[in-house]
Amino acid sequence: MESISSRILEVTPSLTLAVTNQTKAMLAKGEEVYGLAGGEPEVDTPEHIKAAAILAIQQGKTKYTPAAGIPELREALAAKLIADNDLAYDAKQICVTNGAKMACFNAILAVVEEGDEVIIPTPYWVSYPEMVRLAGGKPVLVETKESNGWKMTAEQFEAAMTPATKMVILNSPSNPTGAIYTEKELREIGEVALSEDIVILSDEIYEKLVYGENKHVSIASLSDDLYNLTITVNGFSKAYSMTGWRLGYTAAPKALAEAIDKIQSHTVSNATTFAQYGGLAALQGDQTFISDLRDEYDVKRQFVLARLRAINNIRVVEPKGAFYFFVYTGQLGLKSMNLTDKLLSRYKVAAVPGIAFGYDEGIRLSYCTTLDVLNEGLTRFEQFCREH
Repeated sequence: MESISSRILEVTPSLTLAVTNQTKAMLAKGEEVYGLAGGEPEVDTPEHIKAAAILAIQQGKTKYTPAAGIPELREALAAKLIADNDLAYDAKQICVTNGAKMACFNAILAVVEEGDEVIIPTPYWVSYPEMVRLAGGKPVLVETKESNGWKMTAEQFEAAMTPATKMVILNSPSNPTGAIYTEKELREIGEVALSEDIVILSDEIYEKLVYGENKHVSIASLSDDLYNLTITVNGFSKAYSMTGWRLGYTAAPKALAEAIDKIQSHTVSNATTFAQYGGLAALQGDQTFISDLRDEYDVKRQFVLARLRAINNIRVVEPKGAFYFFVYTGQLGLKSMNLTDKLLSRYKVAAVPGIAFGYDEGIRLSYCTTLDVLNEGLTRFEQFCREH
């Protein structure tokens, strides 16, 4: 149709959601599928969080809230940010959103104008470039290397900058690679951003899923100058297994926070009211759910790493966080879409093609599933690799 916006025509659908939906459709038909494509914890939301939302509904907390969220939740998030991240935000600088995805999009809309460039390291989370395009901006992709743990260097960042560069997006821990930027690496990247006042969008949704001796560092905590250039994004989906609740947030310098609040007031009005009370319970309740989840995923991470490293014709970098492996499959001689199609149709294993993340010689495997599914799925993937 000629009436469809040119911006929409440039945007591609989410391949991660497409694979997930295809897997669910096959399972609904009774087909045997081993899903290694998912991006959500397999365990249920903790009971006390569900109970808080149910109570909120029963108490009539079903009306509009302020666009940026209920005051109690914003205060609790401010307390969380100072305690966990050494970030001092007033509650007014925080906007509660319909998921961290909406938080990212609000942040991009608040900063990016027509023709502005946004630097994005690849492999990237599937939605970053499309969000930039929807805002009228231009994604500038910086290809990272296995040898550097799939992380963009300050030198690469500086080389990619032009007078049109407005923002850089960092995702640590990373989806799809599990890479974590060290404090030193963040300081070096921060120095480059400061040299030209490039806004940093720091997506920290996987901050609680960090393994071994690795540490999560919020780039905005490293100096006052970086604080004033950074929009920090986070949410409840991964740490509290609340993917369907659609609850995220931004924390930003005052002027950017006001701009994000304004955007939200004219788009979704507010995040779902009773979900916000669930989020409040998540922050104020027992946190052992997170540590238990992290320990469970670490066991699975090590199991998958050993299995993948035993396959001769692929390569893998050990992920330090999140719950994914990004597997180099270039030696198999198949482009990622072709590979994942064959893997699903012939071996009944669902994975996400690397092209979804801007890298066509790899696939993403998720280990946020049961050990039984992981074991059989990896056995079938190993067979696939032997036969190709």
